[in-house]
Amino acid sequence: MKYIEAGIGNRWFIRTETELDDGTEIEQRGIVKPILFHSAYLRIWIGKTVYIWDTKERFKKTKKPRRAFKFILGVASYSYEVELKTRRTEFRSRS
Repeated sequence: MKYIEAGIGNRWFIRTETELDDGTEIEQRGIVKPILFHSAYLRIWIGKTVYIWDTKERFKKTKKPRRAFKFILGVASYSYEVELKTRRTEFRSRS
């Protein structure tokens, strides 16, 4: 997945975070395209509590080990490589 975020509390006001298949994450300044829309979300982190309102997963409340303040609007996007694999599989199954 790829997360395009804008708001207060991250290293940059607008950033893209990409999760790779091996579990590592890459953080880049600005918006990295293409964007294949999955969901939109609002994340508010106050102290150790994180509130997330997501268009797909609805509301979540989690705890984190460190304290922070963040107010983030974001878009979750499918990574381009995953989307290509999915479409190839769907195309082959139709044939």
